[in-house]
Amino acid sequence: MPYSLLNGLGIAHRVEGSVEMNVPLSTQSIVVATSEQVSCQLGEESVILHLKNSVYYGMNPVGASVWKLLQQQRSVAELRDAVLDEYEVEAERCERDLLTLLEEMRNKGLIQVVSSHDEGPELIVR
Repeated sequence: MPYSLLNGLGIAHRVEGSVEMNVPLSTQSIVVATSEQVSCQLGEESVILHLKNSVYYGMNPVGASVWKLLQQQRSVAELRDAVLDEYEVEAERCERDLLTLLEEMRNKGLIQVVSSHDEGPELIVR
């Protein structure tokens, strides 16, 4: 199956805003689809409706595979490995494309970052 992740998200227009906008994504980041959307599979592709802004987004087959996995919390590394298992693509390109796609999805309010390795150590008070 052909690999094309960067064209995975067809966007009608730009939407700003996400709680975690200042935290850069990394392979250690845990991400999940937000509850403010509904989606359905159309053949090998997916369509997502953002409920707050009523914008539809189309996902190509590679993006649809990622979207399906995003229905549960997963690390970016897990998502990358799943794409690498399913498609013939260099690991470095896959990771770069995936991080770009996830940033775009976060900017559109379709996913949220649950936690990130880059957040620093957790303070434990006893």
